[in-house]
Amino acid sequence: MAFGRSSRTGAMHAVSPVEPLTLKILVAGGFGVGKTTLVSAVSEIRPLRTEERLSEPGRAVDDLGGVEGKSTTTVAMDFGRITLRDDLVLYLFGTPGQDRFWFLWDELATGALGAVVLADTRRLADCFAAVDYFERRELPFVVAVNCFDGADRHPVATVREALDLDPEVPVLICDARDRELVKDVLVGVVEHAMSLARARRSPTRT
Repeated sequence: MAFGRSSRTGAMHAVSPVEPLTLKILVAGGFGVGKTTLVSAVSEIRPLRTEERLSEPGRAVDDLGGVEGKSTTTVAMDFGRITLRDDLVLYLFGTPGQDRFWFLWDELATGALGAVVLADTRRLADCFAAVDYFERRELPFVVAVNCFDGADRHPVATVREALDLDPEVPVLICDARDRELVKDVLVGVVEHAMSLARARRSPTRT
């Protein structure tokens, strides 16, 4: 899928329609962290889901600690779309959380502007792999701490230290069920990616 200025065809209009910039954003994180929920909460179209019910053999492989009530899992990706402004549309791709589906990540990451790494403070170590992946690919990302009911709340500085994040990586607090909070996270990804792009284009001063 190509991303850039979208083209619109159809009846002639007196005023040329706005051609929005379309950007690809990944939503990543550990198993059961809320990726499908986030995409569903904010998508203006019916989200595409590739969920399957957890099987008994799968329960022996997947760590359900902290998410014992989870009965389904994403086996390929989630997909949604949100228009942030008339001239800016985001395509959201939720990645599978289990190790055995990571071969899909390279395909999903192709052409992405940036990523959201969802974190659950009850299972914070589960997002290490996603953080490492985007750091290796030098793909801009933000960490969004998903506030689950009953989970302990920790200061942003504590989460940053626990994940050993670079100082420029934004850490945000969100509820993956809340459309407006999720929109704020997505805006944060775009702004962070654009800021890094401007910094890389600027000549180094000595």
